Amino acid sequence: MGTRRKSRELALQMLFQADMGKQQPEEVRNTFWRERTDVGREVQGFAEDLFRVATDRSADIDRLIEGHAENWRMERMAAVDRNILRASVAELLGFPGTPRAVVINEALEIARKFSGPESVQFINGVLDSIGRELEQAKA
Repeated sequence: MGTRRKSRELALQMLFQADMGKQQPEEVRNTFWRERTDVGREVQGFAEDLFRVATDRSADIDRLIEGHAENWRMERMAAVDRNILRASVAELLGFPGTPRAVVINEALEIARKFSGPESVQFINGVLDSIGRELEQAKA
């Protein structure tokens, strides 16, 4: 597994912990890394960056997701799916140098690993729609 994929998975786990445990970002950082002493500095750095963007811009990110997830409110989505979307949208917003196709493909691979088959299509549709909107806004 590549460095970036591992970082994305760790960012997802951090977001999931914050979401399900109703924890503040600093609390998550303190407990999350305590048990992961074998993670390299580069992997941890990108995971932290994704987590920071996702938490700092959470209201905008959630609004974007809900706007593109037809008939789905955030609280109705599966927790894993919701947080895969959050991490991916954070990457689209915070790291515009990463191609949209790469962000989406990585999200789908992570969804295949951590979520159900029906989630892959849902995540693909939402991220593709958000990605197109963000690219149009840049143009």
